[in-house]
Amino acid sequence: MTDPGTLNVLVLGGTDEARRLAAALADRPGTRVISSLAGRVRDPRLPVGEVREGGFGGPAGLRAWIEENGIGVVVDATHPFAARMTASAAEAAGLAGVPLLILRRPGWRQGPGDDWRWTPSLEAAAESLPGLGRRVFLTTGRRSLPVFAGLDDLWFLARSVDPPQPPLPRNLQVLLSRGPFTVEGELDLMRDNRVEVVVTKDSGGRMTTAKLFAARELGLPVVVVRRPAVPGGVPAAETVEQATAWLDAVAGGQAG
Repeated sequence: MTDPGTLNVLVLGGTDEARRLAAALADRPGTRVISSLAGRVRDPRLPVGEVREGGFGGPAGLRAWIEENGIGVVVDATHPFAARMTASAAEAAGLAGVPLLILRRPGWRQGPGDDWRWTPSLEAAAESLPGLGRRVFLTTGRRSLPVFAGLDDLWFLARSVDPPQPPLPRNLQVLLSRGPFTVEGELDLMRDNRVEVVVTKDSGGRMTTAKLFAARELGLPVVVVRRPAVPGGVPAAETVEQATAWLDAVAGGQAG
């Protein structure tokens, strides 16, 4: 049975920020942290503390789980492009009457020498490719590959943690790898594969920025998919430190 004086925090995770937040809260008196992973990666990096894997069954299922487990606070620290999970978290937290914080690392910023082509969606990114180059380095995740399946005149190098499932582009080479990556390694990869254009999402963070520096050095265009907006009216933090400060304020308010 949960101590009534304990603040139960549900961290919707899978990101580096989620793991660091769980570690920061693990030894805090009066705080119990449960990290939830979607289970989409075969061998995920697990955070410290309690972990549950798998979906909730939509907003109604998440609300029921929050109430059944006495969750007092929810932190959505999922990937910046996990729009469906973020929307579900916002709806479920509202229905359950518990505070929700969205923890999102800042997006990337274009610098001098970068040739970035911003697009609103993966579909728009795919449509832009024929005019940019025939040899494409795709770093948008294995679940995005069906969007590019009809581009038979292009060659793709796709990098992902787990093998992708069809439909897939006809001319595709898959590289199974997990970051962080180095600029030197990305330069060698792009040169060896004669890459002409890079496609990525504005995920932010430091683990995969090396490809952007490599593309700049090689003078390659980078198609960047804009990240979805967070739900209106929901507080957001950009760092683990900001998130812990927000949780301290919430815990103080609940104690008062």
